[in-house]
Amino acid sequence: MDKLVKKRRGGPRTFDRDHAVDTAMRLFWRHGYEGVSLNDLTAAIGIAPPSLYAAFGSKAGLYREALDRYSGLPTALNNLGQTTSLCEAVETLLKNAIEAVTEPGEERGCMISSGMIQCGEDHADLARELAERRGLMRDSIMLKLQPWVDRDRAVSLSRYLVTILQGLSVQARDGASREELKQVAGEVAAGIKGQNLSDCKSGTP
Repeated sequence: MDKLVKKRRGGPRTFDRDHAVDTAMRLFWRHGYEGVSLNDLTAAIGIAPPSLYAAFGSKAGLYREALDRYSGLPTALNNLGQTTSLCEAVETLLKNAIEAVTEPGEERGCMISSGMIQCGEDHADLARELAERRGLMRDSIMLKLQPWVDRDRAVSLSRYLVTILQGLSVQARDGASREELKQVAGEVAAGIKGQNLSDCKSGTP
């Protein structure tokens, strides 16, 4: 079992791995991968670099665990509930996303939507992993929409919605308020409703 951070008499420092990953997640979420140095991580966690390497292999290894931790937080996709129409599903998705990226006491924006959009060549592999995670997000949205539209329409609409979610994340990081983002979501929902009137009627999909 992981132990709390402490210094044993005559021995190496041990640490709480769960706390370390959570601390790293919040640093990466706030500053991005390249904006967090090894010294930042070791100082915040309270361990020496050799201990970090022993536990996670590398800064990239810790980042991957931080991404997994972030992915386990409540998300817009996990809280759609029993939506009864395409428009209700879209409106709920956007509402939940806005609440997530503007949650008081949390970092602004989405760690995955905004993560490593640009990076140095040395970190290209991590950037591809973030792109793959965004692809999984798009696939999840597509599956949520398929009860009301055919697969081709669901694919197109899910890509559009992921683009909107990424924009909401960036706007939140830039300081947009929850109410301002809700206005954007209202425009998006109105546009989708206008194109899919028959699919926006309540009923069992």
